Amino acid sequence: MATSSIDEPRVLIVDDEEPIADLYQHHLSDSYDVRKGYGGEEALEKVDETVDVVLLDRRMPDLSGDEVLTRIRAKDFDCRVVMVTAVNPEADIVEMPFDDYLNKPVDKDTLLDAVAHQLTVRKYGETYQELNQACAKIDALEAEKATNELEEIPEYQELKEKVDRLRTEQEELLEELNYFEAATAWE
Repeated sequence: MATSSIDEPRVLIVDDEEPIADLYQHHLSDSYDVRKGYGGEEALEKVDETVDVVLLDRRMPDLSGDEVLTRIRAKDFDCRVVMVTAVNPEADIVEMPFDDYLNKPVDKDTLLDAVAHQLTVRKYGETYQELNQACAKIDALEAEKATNELEEIPEYQELKEKVDRLRTEQEELLEELNYFEAATAWE
């Protein structure tokens, strides 16, 4: 996970309406390292590999949020993007590569929940990948070595412990994801 140097997840807020961007920063700054951009061009200057979540307005005069999203994805930044906009969703959003879509006005709790959810989804994906890699290594060792040989390899034992830890972490993250899904189903 790309995080800032102070180990708080970094959120980039992009909105051409400065009071809204400032309000979102106020809502999030106790929990996250927050950057702001007051337009699309400024957003592209501030997004980098340390940004974990982008909160992106769609309708901005200099460069639309749609175009900013396209450019973020083209640069292959590993961040989650939440569109936070007054633009009601139409069929055009089906092809857009964002991770969540919130209609303004957005209150503090909704904003905090959206960021937390995106960080959980991201962490789940990373944990899943790490678990698969560890399991593949175990499978490869088990295919070539006898059980009594494996018991004498400390790295194999460490891998087994890692798999157990990652499975537990994955289950916890999955429960958290299910919680978010259940909570948003009633909105």
